Amino acid sequence: MKLLRLLFVSALIIACQSEKKEEKKEVINPPIAKKIPKELTSHGDTRIDDYFWMRLSDEQKNADNPDAQTQDVLNYLNAENDYLNEVMQHTEVFQDRLFNEIVGRIKKDDQSVPVTDNGYSYYTRYEEGSEYALYCRKKITENAEEEIILNGPKLARGYSYYGIGSQDVSPNNKLMAYGIDTISRRQYTIFFKNLETGELLNDKLSNTGGSATWANDNKTVFYTTKDPQTLRQNKIYKHVLGTDQASDVLVYEEKDDTYRCGVFKTKSRDYLMIGSFQTLSTEYRFLKADNPDGNWQVIQPRESDLIYYADHFGDDFYIRTNRDATNFKLVKTPIKNPSKENWTDIIGHREDVLLENFDLFKDHLVTAERLNGLRTIRVLPWEGKDYYIEFKDPAYTAYPTSNLDFDTNILRYTYSSLTTSNSTFEYNMDTKEQALLKQENVLGGFSSDDYTSERFEVTATDGTKIPVSMVYKKGISIGSETPLLLYAYGSYGNSTEPTFRSDRLSLLDRGFIYAIAHVRGGQEMGRQWYENGKLLKKKNTFTDFIDVGKYLVDKGYTSSEHLYAMGGSAGGLLMGAIVNMEPSLWNGIIAAVPFVDIVSTMLDESIPLTTFEFDEWGNPKDKTYYDYMLSYSPYDNVEAKAYPNMLITTGYWDSQVQYWEPAKWLAKLRDMKTDNNMLIMDCNMETGHGGASGRFERHKRTALYYAFLFNLEGIED
Repeated sequence: MKLLRLLFVSALIIACQSEKKEEKKEVINPPIAKKIPKELTSHGDTRIDDYFWMRLSDEQKNADNPDAQTQDVLNYLNAENDYLNEVMQHTEVFQDRLFNEIVGRIKKDDQSVPVTDNGYSYYTRYEEGSEYALYCRKKITENAEEEIILNGPKLARGYSYYGIGSQDVSPNNKLMAYGIDTISRRQYTIFFKNLETGELLNDKLSNTGGSATWANDNKTVFYTTKDPQTLRQNKIYKHVLGTDQASDVLVYEEKDDTYRCGVFKTKSRDYLMIGSFQTLSTEYRFLKADNPDGNWQVIQPRESDLIYYADHFGDDFYIRTNRDATNFKLVKTPIKNPSKENWTDIIGHREDVLLENFDLFKDHLVTAERLNGLRTIRVLPWEGKDYYIEFKDPAYTAYPTSNLDFDTNILRYTYSSLTTSNSTFEYNMDTKEQALLKQENVLGGFSSDDYTSERFEVTATDGTKIPVSMVYKKGISIGSETPLLLYAYGSYGNSTEPTFRSDRLSLLDRGFIYAIAHVRGGQEMGRQWYENGKLLKKKNTFTDFIDVGKYLVDKGYTSSEHLYAMGGSAGGLLMGAIVNMEPSLWNGIIAAVPFVDIVSTMLDESIPLTTFEFDEWGNPKDKTYYDYMLSYSPYDNVEAKAYPNMLITTGYWDSQVQYWEPAKWLAKLRDMKTDNNMLIMDCNMETGHGGASGRFERHKRTALYYAFLFNLEGIED
């Protein structure tokens, strides 16, 4: 009897606790952002933005004593983070386990494949428990000792964010310039280190792009600075070691605010190059690296719709260009008279092949090309027959990498697929023999044989064939109950590669299918694929993605109750558009650092990235583009209707997609949506666009993504 009474009491207590949990769950109320209507008028059209007040200037964000508006914004963002923590509290243990599972696959004491450069072998390595790398080198001599030229763990100590830019070593190997960003705004300070003594020089260059290019005199460097407001790289300075930055000489200023500029050295190390870049136009200047005080010369003056990139070999510049070549071609031109009238074709234009890049060697030319939507590598001996390196996976990526040595017949390339971890090969271009230098070691018993990848095409509404890459674990039951995560980016001509990611295994091992929609706006199927997914054709990106989603449902891979979508940055714009256009197709959406307030942002030229993105989205000061952008802008098209479950992420210091875009979008969605689905936002108050800087720390957000999906699927720890 006592035992029965105890069991009854225990059951009663558990029931009461469950009721309390249910009660607590019911009373969790989301933050409601206040409304301060602001009229925004363009072309006679007035939009009302109730949440414009969330926008802060850099001065407000950096102020020691926040003003009332800043405090209101901080209070709101922190309230959203608190709400996120409450809603997802029941998954916290699961998130921890997911995080440990993800980082548990990563080799803790890992090392990169060494790269040979100017008599030294350079590499990075991680020690057990370190979030940051040790940057090292050894002389290419027998029994050479390791030199730690940059100690990431030591330097990052005490910083919540520590971004390490490039490390640029002087031609005599004695000095190194390196960039550091501790704010996550991609504004780097360049420091100089004596690699023989380990001492820091007094020289310090602030507000830079993060890299320095050495002249051949070992004392002069060239670097870019950024417009303080827009963060556009617009000036290039010459700095002589031992002098103050204030006395540096301005050698070039990009005054056209639709361009940005940069400086680098050719592979031959004979020439310094200044490049000016815009979406549809480029321009290069060159200077002998032995003569840093000389006069810069233009290769070819900029023209609208003329893109080119130049490198040096012998008496010529070799140039990849779209001149009379939509998919680009390779030409050469004499250094003495390099303008386009003297360009001679080396590899002509091909309608079915996109020329993405090229690499020059003493006896070989190597090109990175894209054929049938997949990357491939072509070897062209200066004397002899050309050929392609063969690859076998249905969906993969392969490209040349770290080929700094000109006088060699060895090509280094990277290979990866949805089922094959990242692999680095050395390939003998004469004998066609190759050696695997390193394959990413995935801990925890991973075998590529346990997974299957597919590649197929989906016919879009307008008849266009959209490639889809897919991966899943062998043996799972595929049908209407199968959860599927569909990913895409689709902007700037950036192709989404079917590469391997070990953190994705946490999805696949729990029964998810992962698919990539290679939508227009990328460049997978050639340059025209990009042209047909931007400006006044941007909606193709969105409809392609929706058509792929519908196909996956119609073919029985999944159903709308188990279909999820994910995209970040411009891919977040895609997420915002598809939930407005087809909200019932998806059970859940992950929108990472989403670009969703496109009209207001592109009307404001003081915001970073705006001016040199007019060729991507259009300039809304032109009514044609204003009307078109307004017709798909996620923020402007939020309506009173049901939306899917949504997780939004942002970073308070984001310089690419300002935090207020996702914050405003969230507030408007919450105010207008008619459903009870989950709507949460994670605002990292210490980072920017790329998230956390630490090697492992960044996976905490990945664990959050997966916990969000698993929670919706009822998949428990």
